[in-house]
Amino acid sequence: MKKIVYSLGCLMIAGAMIACGGAKKDAQNAGENADSIKKAENAAPQYTVVEKPQIDLSKFAKDKDGFITIFDGKTFEGWRGYGKDAVPGKWTIDQGAIKFNGTGGGEAQDKEGGDIIFAHKFKNFELTFDWKVAKGSNSGVFFLAQEIETTNDKGEKRMEPIYISSPEYQILDNANHPDAKMGKDNNRQSASLYDMIPAVPQNSKPFGEWNTGKIMVYKGTVVHGQNGDNVVEYHLWTPHWTELLQASKFSQEKWPLAFELLNNLGGTNREGYIGFQDHGDDVWFRNIKIKILD
Repeated sequence: MKKIVYSLGCLMIAGAMIACGGAKKDAQNAGENADSIKKAENAAPQYTVVEKPQIDLSKFAKDKDGFITIFDGKTFEGWRGYGKDAVPGKWTIDQGAIKFNGTGGGEAQDKEGGDIIFAHKFKNFELTFDWKVAKGSNSGVFFLAQEIETTNDKGEKRMEPIYISSPEYQILDNANHPDAKMGKDNNRQSASLYDMIPAVPQNSKPFGEWNTGKIMVYKGTVVHGQNGDNVVEYHLWTPHWTELLQASKFSQEKWPLAFELLNNLGGTNREGYIGFQDHGDDVWFRNIKIKILD
């Protein structure tokens, strides 16, 4: 009798172990499923890099120091809208400068607006330019950008914004635009690597006055210059670059497509377009020159 009771006890214990094992397995499966769902949610959607003909640089004047003038102050030769074949109507030429005529509506990006690019992909270069803004204006300079098109579940295609594939040299009226106080440690003020690294020293001039800007890209090292000072330095395609992205609005969790594109900036050839931002505000650019460092 005692032996029978013992055997039943063993069966009960074994059953409990099987039940616990099953529950443990179910929990493990649930965890794996949750991880799979999270990974799927954080996966970048399918995209296409749109390739269009590039402008012949030999058409543009080069000075004795090797700088090519890519805006002559008179025409938009070489320039077009991002994802478009022509320069949108809100971009004009004003007293030798490229001007975006703002509406005050934020990032408008309507059919007569939108960002513009110079239609040639650059890899290693030094870009110099002058910029000024109206009171409370916001804009930006992009580089190593791609033209990215995605397709939704209905088969509908759309152009993604330029900043999804490009770092941004911030252009801002620091004194009057609210973005100057957002982000972290002033990393949304002028000449900063937008939302990632603040410009130090912060030496921009007030709205209505011309500033000089510089972006140097050489084998992954990037330097931002403002009014004669180097104010930001960082290194692309490194673990630190990935950390910067993960700590920004472009993290893998918050914006998986931007994270993928920016983490692999410039694509296979590590090259891309230079562009100016339509943020809905008045902004001017002039003396735009580039020196190829390849």
